[in-house]
Parts: sequence; structure tokens; C-alpha cells
Amino acid sequence: MNAVLAALALALDRILGDPDAVWRRVPHPVAGFGALIAAAERRGNQAHWPARRRRAAGTVSILALLGLAALLGHGLHRLLAPLGWPGLGVEALVASVFLAQRSLADHVGRVAGALDREGLAAGRRAVSMIVGRDPEALDEAGVARAAIESLAENASDGVVAPWLFLLVFGLPGLLAYKMLNTADSMIGHLDDRYRDYGWAAARLDDVANLVPARLTAGLLVLAAVLTSGRGAGVRAARAAWADGRRHRSPNAGWPEAAAAGALALALGGPRRYGTLAVEAPLLHAAGRRVATAADIRAALRLFRRVCDLLLALTLVALAFTG
Repeated sequence: MNAVLAALALALDRILGDPDAVWRRVPHPVAGFGALIAAAERRGNQAHWPARRRRAAGTVSILALLGLAALLGHGLHRLLAPLGWPGLGVEALVASVFLAQRSLADHVGRVAGALDREGLAAGRRAVSMIVGRDPEALDEAGVARAAIESLAENASDGVVAPWLFLLVFGLPGLLAYKMLNTADSMIGHLDDRYRDYGWAAARLDDVANLVPARLTAGLLVLAAVLTSGRGAGVRAARAAWADGRRHRSPNAGWPEAAAAGALALALGGPRRYGTLAVEAPLLHAAGRRVATAADIRAALRLFRRVCDLLLALTLVALAFTG
């Protein structure tokens, strides 16, 4: 029934998204995951411990948290499965909370709208909600490129990866993946505080996203063909193959490079996170550096087509397993 569950969850997420009225009243489950990760980090990441002990503590912590998330998913499934179709509907509603089709498109769309209606300052405020880099260092083209890069990367770890873990492993796999991805975003950093404690979370997240990132790149290639024609698809495929592995992340470069080729843009390059300047290669360097709000909207059309393709793949899986 995983294919049915995944199809329903995709449809519900596309329709409902993340309603702000609900999450203003109750904590989002991912926020609950974050609270558990933070509590484990406070206890297990003591600055006076040697590096080896902090790394061991981080490894034990993330494995325990993954087990807890999978156990929660298994318990919910066991509780709801005897209820038949109503139970499956509730399980799909729970799963849809951990997908980000609608919310990601909404957040990125706000950047384009802010740039168009209110200019650079508003665009910087809007893009600061979805990227970690310093928005004050970005001009309008930089804001647009940052939004497109975030859309491409999060298409993988916010939509394709959770969908794939749901399709293959059911609700336990989805919750375990979201726990891992949340941990990576919180503790999988290279600064002095997290380098050792967050090592296991970062490495496991890299492994978990190996297939989804490359699948996302392939879906972006197909989406480019369907949206803009064969030439855009060829550019996307060539950019992903040539530049996907040049990114400092083993995974993020693949969807970002594919999006760059599809849109005929040059993405990536140097960026600033607070006081930290990070050197990074250009992805599809032959493309334009001057991106606009129109390019953000073109990227959103690609993203929505990727989501359509995911639903189609789910229905194919259902036909073969049903």
C-alpha cells in the first residue's frame, strides 16, 4: 500500500500545503524533531570532551533518533491500518505534512513577487526565509539566483527524497528520513561546535540523498524537455553531468546544475554566510549570471512539472504492485 499512500500524500500536499493557521496553533512535527535533536545535542556535545568522544556521542544520538522516528512511524501505521481506507487517509494526511511541494513553491514564489512589486529590499527579506547566506550581500540578480538554487536543492531533500523513502519504506522510512535531514541542517556543520558531534548525521544524510539528488536531476531534465523543449533538456543533462559533482556537497550540485542548464543560467559561485565567505564553482558557467524574477517563475514551472512527474511515477509503481 506504500504506492497508494505516496500518491494520496502527494495529492494532499499539493492541495493543502502547510496551512499557517494550523501551525500557529500547534507545533509542526519537524519542530518537534528539532527539539529532540537539540536536547540530545545539549547532553551529548560537551565542549570539554575530546573529539573522539563527541563523535561517538553524535553517532549514538543520531542512530537513537532515527530509531525513535521509525518506531513512531511504525506505531502510527499499526494504529491506523485496521481502520481501512479512513485510516489510510489519515496516514496520508500525516505523510503529506513531511512533503514540501506547496510550501516550497509558495516561499520561492514570494521572492519573485517581492522583487516585482517592492524591489530589492523586499526581495532580500523574502529570500532570507529560504536561504542561510547573508541577503544584504545580494543584488537583485543574486537574490533571484539564490531563490532558484534553494528551489532546486530543496526539490531533492524536501520533496523527492521524502517521497522516495515513503514509497519504498512507508511512514517509518519517511519519518526517519525527515529526522535525519533535520539533524543535518541543525548539527551537520563544519564549525568547531558541530564538526565532531554532527559528523555521523552529515555523513548519513549524504548517503540517504545520493539516489534522490540524482533522481531529481533526471526529473528536472525531463521537466525541461516537457516545459521548454529538447534543447533545454539537453542543456540540463549536460550541465548536471559536467558540474553536478563539482559542488562542495556530494548531492546538492546535481539538481542545481540541472536547473541551471534548463534555465540557461549560471548558478552557484562564491557566497557569504554571515562573516564566512565560501568559494564555490559556477554551475553551467556558460549561462547568464543576471537572473530575474521571470527566471524564478520559470524555475517554479519546472518544479511543478517535476511534482507532476513524481505523481506519474507513483501511479506507475501502483500499477505494477497493485
